[in-house]
Amino acid sequence: MSLIGTRLELRVDNVAHGGWCVGRHDQQVVFVRHALPGERVRALVTEETTRFLRADAVEILEASPDRVEAPCRFAGPGGCGGCDWQHASLEAQRRLKGQVVAEQLRRIAGIDRDVHVEELAGAPGGLGWRTRVRFAVDTDGTAGLRRHRSHELEPVDTCLIAHPEANRLGVSELVWPGVTEVEAVVSGTTRDSAVIVTPRGAKLPVLPEPKASSAVLRRFKGGRTQPVRGRRGIRENVGGREFRVSAGGFWQVHPAAARTLTEAVLAALEPKPGETALDLYCGAGLFAGALADAVGPEGRVLGVESSAEAVRDARHNLRDTAWARIECADVATQLREWVDMRVDIAVIDPPRAGAGRVVAEQLAELRNRRIAYVSCDPATLARDLKAFVEAGYELTELRAFDSFPMTHHVECLAVLDRS
Repeated sequence: MSLIGTRLELRVDNVAHGGWCVGRHDQQVVFVRHALPGERVRALVTEETTRFLRADAVEILEASPDRVEAPCRFAGPGGCGGCDWQHASLEAQRRLKGQVVAEQLRRIAGIDRDVHVEELAGAPGGLGWRTRVRFAVDTDGTAGLRRHRSHELEPVDTCLIAHPEANRLGVSELVWPGVTEVEAVVSGTTRDSAVIVTPRGAKLPVLPEPKASSAVLRRFKGGRTQPVRGRRGIRENVGGREFRVSAGGFWQVHPAAARTLTEAVLAALEPKPGETALDLYCGAGLFAGALADAVGPEGRVLGVESSAEAVRDARHNLRDTAWARIECADVATQLREWVDMRVDIAVIDPPRAGAGRVVAEQLAELRNRRIAYVSCDPATLARDLKAFVEAGYELTELRAFDSFPMTHHVECLAVLDRS
């Protein structure tokens, strides 16, 4: 007999990766959202597998002292799935994220380490920080945010974690016929903004005018974008350098994250004039630019990025730095070509899937003295750290940053030295 739709009374214990807490029902594991460790809750079962249940805490019978009232009325069971921890104080959120990172390191990599998650400036109350917000659009042209683990839409008038300039575009207040997705993109350091639409068919429909001045772009299958009106991307300023970032490209979504991570990477790697540095998965060249300034004209910086659009941005952003070169290639493929090259330091910032064992072994062959690994996924970070340790590196420092308040996501910087 299926338990879906059943209400269970549970005591939830530990936090789990993904914004869940863990309880048990008749010795079966139950992953519970909208709960906090130590609480007794009444939970509605939403999914069932042979190994575990998923459920939403719909009634709090004994509350944690860390529980607060969620600031957004769309958060909670059955509502918007964009936030995981609005019911927890910000201090508790960071503590829970630190516990998740530590648990992933211990379970996957065999590394025991306490993890402190650092707060980032510029998001009072944990709100107003998200500079990129993707809305789904139903067949009636209504834009909304998806519910958790669902294709169903939650219509919202304002997203509280969205940057104020993103909300000013008014995406959720407009009707978008013939469109499947609309992404609001704003700069965290300039006044640039863009709206990216994904049409349902081959023909671009007549689009509504955003409520604030903005470029408009079209996204094709595969992610390529094309300007419809205005500039192709936005501008960001970090460390005295202006970066052009294609509207559909990758950039840190928290306004303070790019600067904070750049400073942390430089502090970790301690680049010296004349050294050779790698920036793998370099995107628009954020770390490559900072490393180029540090190693100077007598050194060199080599970046690798597989996205042609991001490579164009990176080359434009580093056009005044002749000793920095950006290759458009798969990282593992490019590293095979560089196997005999002398490298001193490297920064890697892979996508959520991580770098993988092959890249770890290839970097070990280059015998660089130190690696700074930037990651937004604790599980893949732990898996890759295990590979780096087995390839001859030692984890000497780990920092974590609350770049995504109210959600379960956390940004980490791992520093690896040759053993």
